[in-house]
Amino acid sequence: MGMMQEFREFAVKGNVIDLAVGVIIGGAFGKIVDSVVSDLIMPVVGLVFGKLDFSNLFVVLGSVPAGTAMTLDALKKAGVPVFAYGNFLTVAVNFIILAFIIFIMIKQINRLKREAPPAPEAPAATPEDIVLLREIRDSLKK
Repeated sequence: MGMMQEFREFAVKGNVIDLAVGVIIGGAFGKIVDSVVSDLIMPVVGLVFGKLDFSNLFVVLGSVPAGTAMTLDALKKAGVPVFAYGNFLTVAVNFIILAFIIFIMIKQINRLKREAPPAPEAPAATPEDIVLLREIRDSLKK
C-alpha cells in the first residue's frame, strides 16, 4: 500500500476529523473565555484592588531610553526587557476559568450518560425458513 493511500485512510478516520473539529471549536471557545476574562472579570478584580490594569503590570529589567513612555507596549517597542507579570496573571485566570468550564461540561455529560437508560434491543428478525416451517405446522394443526 502506498504512503499516500495510508495517509488518506488515516486522515479521513473519524478520530482525526473529530480532533480537527475539537481544535477549531476550542480555539473559538478560547477567544470567548479571553473576552470574559479581559472584558468582564479583570475590570472587576481591578476595581476591588484599586483600579489596577492587570494587562499593564510589569517590572522594567533594563535601562529605559529617554522619551520612552512607561507603558508595556512602548517599552517592548523600544526593546527594553520587561517582566510582564500582569499579562501572565491574565493568561492564568483565563486558564482557570476555561478549565472550570470544561470540568462543568464533562460533569454534565457524564451525568447525562448515567441517567440515560439503555435502549431495549429489537428482537432479531426470524429467518424466513423458520417462518415457513411455523406456517406449515400451524396449517397442519387445523
